[in-house]
Amino acid sequence: MAIKNDKWIEMMSKDHAMIKPFQSDQVRKGIISYGVSSYGYDIRVADEYKIFTNVNNSIVDPKNFDEKSFVNFKGDTCIIPPNSFALARSVEFFKIPRSVLTICVGKSTYARCGIIVNVTPFEPEWEGNVTLEISNTTPLPAKIYSNEGISQVLFFESDEDCMISYKDKSGKYQGQENITLPRIESQ
Repeated sequence: MAIKNDKWIEMMSKDHAMIKPFQSDQVRKGIISYGVSSYGYDIRVADEYKIFTNVNNSIVDPKNFDEKSFVNFKGDTCIIPPNSFALARSVEFFKIPRSVLTICVGKSTYARCGIIVNVTPFEPEWEGNVTLEISNTTPLPAKIYSNEGISQVLFFESDEDCMISYKDKSGKYQGQENITLPRIESQ
């Protein structure tokens, strides 16, 4: 498995619509950067958020998540309460090739402020907008800037296709276009 560079990312995005919309250079003046980087792609956070709140004294249960634990918000910036988190989605829509796996890590500008972005790997043949979990680990409110960079995606390509892709197993988060809450497949 080899990490892929900016030329490969641009070719795959243009020829196979791997990232849409695609920014072929890194946009950075006066904003938190996004677009192609040396060995990855910096994605942007959209202007829609689900901010966690515990006004209902719910239990966080991944098998039975209470949607009332979130406040929906749309705006140019989002304030995440101290020691809390928000869910958001990427501006970009991804179509991952069958021989590719990605890892997504937070950008250092946010990490240096105690803001951690968590995203699980994009499996081979997964497609959709990325649901982002943005944690504020500080005792102060934290500001997130919509339509600016939030995390970096690293692409790893195998020399052969996987036997069973995310699409083959009808993954439960396939094709998501909105912020998607945790869910369990019914039996």
